[in-house]
Amino acid sequence: MDRRTENFLYSSGGLVAAFVIIVLVNLVLGAPRARVDLTQGKLYTLSGGTRSVLAKLESPVKIRLYFSQGAEVPLPIKAYGRRVEDMLAEFRQAGRGKVLLEKLDPEPDSEAEDSAALEGVEAQVAGPGDKFYLGASISYADQKIALPALALDREPLLEYDLTRAIARATSTAKPVVGVMSALPVFGMPPSQFTGGQPMEPQVFISELRRDYTVKRVALDPDRIDDDVKVLVVIHPRGIGEKGQYALDQFVLRGGKLIALLDPNAYFDQMGQMGGMGGGGTPSSLDKLLKAWGLAFDSGKVVLDMRYLTGAGVRTLPTLLSLNDTAFATDDIATARLGSLLMPFAGVFTGKPAEGLSETVLIRTSAYSQLVDSFAATAQGEAAVKSFQPSGTEYPLAVRLTGKFKTAFPDGMPKADDKSGKPAPVKTAGPKTDAGQLKVSSADNAVVLVGDSDFINDGAAVQIQEIFGQRIVIPRNGNIAFAQALVDQFAGDPDLIGLRSRASAARPFIRIRDMEARAQQAYLGKIKELETSLGQTQEKLAALQKGRGPAAGAILSAEQQSELENFKRKAAETRLALKEVRRELRSESEALQFWTKVVNIALMPLLVAIAGIAFAVLRRRRTPLL
Repeated sequence: MDRRTENFLYSSGGLVAAFVIIVLVNLVLGAPRARVDLTQGKLYTLSGGTRSVLAKLESPVKIRLYFSQGAEVPLPIKAYGRRVEDMLAEFRQAGRGKVLLEKLDPEPDSEAEDSAALEGVEAQVAGPGDKFYLGASISYADQKIALPALALDREPLLEYDLTRAIARATSTAKPVVGVMSALPVFGMPPSQFTGGQPMEPQVFISELRRDYTVKRVALDPDRIDDDVKVLVVIHPRGIGEKGQYALDQFVLRGGKLIALLDPNAYFDQMGQMGGMGGGGTPSSLDKLLKAWGLAFDSGKVVLDMRYLTGAGVRTLPTLLSLNDTAFATDDIATARLGSLLMPFAGVFTGKPAEGLSETVLIRTSAYSQLVDSFAATAQGEAAVKSFQPSGTEYPLAVRLTGKFKTAFPDGMPKADDKSGKPAPVKTAGPKTDAGQLKVSSADNAVVLVGDSDFINDGAAVQIQEIFGQRIVIPRNGNIAFAQALVDQFAGDPDLIGLRSRASAARPFIRIRDMEARAQQAYLGKIKELETSLGQTQEKLAALQKGRGPAAGAILSAEQQSELENFKRKAAETRLALKEVRRELRSESEALQFWTKVVNIALMPLLVAIAGIAFAVLRRRRTPLL
């Protein structure tokens, strides 16, 4: 480089020229919006299902984002709002001209604020007297869907919420959802079973009616109506082969099935009154499950020491209090549920049949065991004294996808005149009756859940009467989970393939495992102490019997020695229990401490080391004068 060129570069004209070149390069490279997503969870990449929904748009869809820009907006919400803008920009690019985006700042008393109110976008409260907007409205032709508030805690579901709203806006009619159940989920008129008062429909049914046309389906229908897009089967107690055949054909012709089975339906009062025992009642779809390669033991419930409910004498390890570690966090149906309560649930075993794939939505921990359903309600020591961990994470809810084959290759079952039991019709041809399907023509999906009690009002919600108003307060994510399953199936088929966005949350899974192991060791020590006490009592009784009735209540030397041995063992056991608890605390606290140290100090330490290494390397390369 000569002297004149060097002078020009350092002059003001050279700086201006460099600035212009940088701006032009940014404009050229930024025009295509080419991006490389290097995040672990692909946070900034649209799912294939979203791209498929956008590709099917026949006319433009308009998205209006209402995002306040004032100082009253909390900083976390501002940062989240910018991420929402980035996501919508990805939608616009993927829409190839069919997604129109408009951003509005609804300042107080502005036209934008009036527009937000008209379109159903709600103001959120930030502090005393302060409010802000972060919501969206999606319009397609004369259809309009509002997302009243884009909440920060639903960020992992942002893409799904936007795509579902677009799919709903492009739909011309409400989908029909059928409900088949042996339970009075639709309510009951006044009767002796309801104390003379009418029974309201379950909250789950009421919530479905807000978004869908709900149709009641008999337990043993000849055929599921063609207008039913999704069928929810809730505890099909006593369903026969005729009913299972109708479900089989419904799935093969493309209908979506959600089946809530149960080995011990605690809330099935009608079944218990019908002479089916004092406990819960079982249900299954044995014929269909066998054809799909799975099994569901309706005589076993799962006991889980990690997800147990209660403590001490009220410990109920078959009442599962599930959290995020039990859910498939990358699936829309189970993302951001928070918690689920599943009473006396069953599990699915087996391997899906050829042509089907299985996605486990909810699973137990490895500290679980299958127990007989008649012992499901045992509490405290009676429930856990014989516990042996299986080491298996049992599926509690699964989704099967692929091409389904009929469970009735011999045709529609018909009642035998002599026994009244279903008997298949034997024929030699490829079809056994007119219109029967043998295999689904396209891929389909079925969801199976090993519990039906979880959507009952008694497990899912708290209902209060306030000034004559019926107020429903969710206890957990039970209703949200069931609704998410229906939403996936009732909407655009591509919604099933959507995933949730990755979350930055990292729960202390290892600590929870340590607590479960410690609980197991604690129970083992208690069992050892009880065994020792029983043996000592037997020896004392034998010694007393050998002395005869005339010996009175005074202890002999042998009895005194045996009693002292028991007291010594009891003291040693108590010390061992204290040691178990102390070791658990020390291990847990140490793990949490070092995790925080790594999270906080590791990156600054690496930067410091890199800086020192760079300085040393540079100094070595610099020649000494």
